[in-house]
Amino acid sequence: MLLPSIFGENLFDEWMDFSFPDIDKALYGKHAKNMMKTDVKETDHEYEVFVDLPGFKKDEVSVQLENGYLTIQAAKGLDKEEKDKHGKYLRKERYAGGMSRSFYVGDAVKKEDIHAKFEDGILKLSLPKEEPKAIESNDHYIAIEG
Repeated sequence: MLLPSIFGENLFDEWMDFSFPDIDKALYGKHAKNMMKTDVKETDHEYEVFVDLPGFKKDEVSVQLENGYLTIQAAKGLDKEEKDKHGKYLRKERYAGGMSRSFYVGDAVKKEDIHAKFEDGILKLSLPKEEPKAIESNDHYIAIEG
């Protein structure tokens, strides 16, 4: 079904808004649902987390591990006093502010085990995969024949 749009945006976005409550809607508006898109990939030995942070620089992004939660934060500022002397803005979508996202990774993961790389607006995190624990055999049971 095609919906009417202006400048490539759905006119019904404001009526049917399913944005994330964790992100400040006033800050990112109707585009909040597109922020911090994350992919998690499992390999044989680790988990790889890819977080899209377009427009952010490495020094505007931080990663913290506390109480088993991995928290990714990104914050930036735009000069609100910036004025264009050659015209007026017809559309302005860039905002200043911050956002964060948390993932529970467990208490077994240590800060030293996590490797982070930021390149081309994508944060890549590598987390070790916890070895599955062996199931303890319970030799207290007696076999029943019959």
